[in-house]
Amino acid sequence: MSRKYKFGEQSGAYFISFATVNWIDVFTRIEYFDLITESLDYCRKNKGMEIYGYCIMPSHIHLIFRSSHADPSGLIRDFKGFTSRKIMKAIVENEQESRKEWMLWMFERAGKKNSNVKQRQFWQQNNKPIEIWSLKVFEQKLNYVHYNPVQTGFVTDPIDWKYSSARNYGNNDQTILEIDIN
Repeated sequence: MSRKYKFGEQSGAYFISFATVNWIDVFTRIEYFDLITESLDYCRKNKGMEIYGYCIMPSHIHLIFRSSHADPSGLIRDFKGFTSRKIMKAIVENEQESRKEWMLWMFERAGKKNSNVKQRQFWQQNNKPIEIWSLKVFEQKLNYVHYNPVQTGFVTDPIDWKYSSARNYGNNDQTILEIDIN
């Protein structure tokens, strides 16, 4: 059975989650978080990505977004391709990375199992986009995104997770990524 999910309405808003292969906790260092937030910011400013909610966890990302160019699949494909190359390079070059050899081995091992990958695979391929077709669905998904760090036990209040749009919605002036709140 195919695990390849499709974006239906090309101009619609979507909730998606994507994880590192084998759910490896990569986002444990500020420089890796920064690569993701800088890439999201670039997509927002230059690629037509409208971001309504996000949360970057150690092994995965939740995102509520819309492609103003009506190409959500291409936007996520390009984002994942670019970030996988940048993060892989950052891991290789990071002399402080104590898990470097193990992570690279895991990424290489995952890449060998996938005929679409030349050397190493960073992201899992499935995204399972869920269309945001009502305010109720939007609020449900946004709450899920914001409460993920609470459910995991990292924080007791969503606004305390630095890498989440909960701060944007909570009018916290220490946000790390601008989002599209209308």
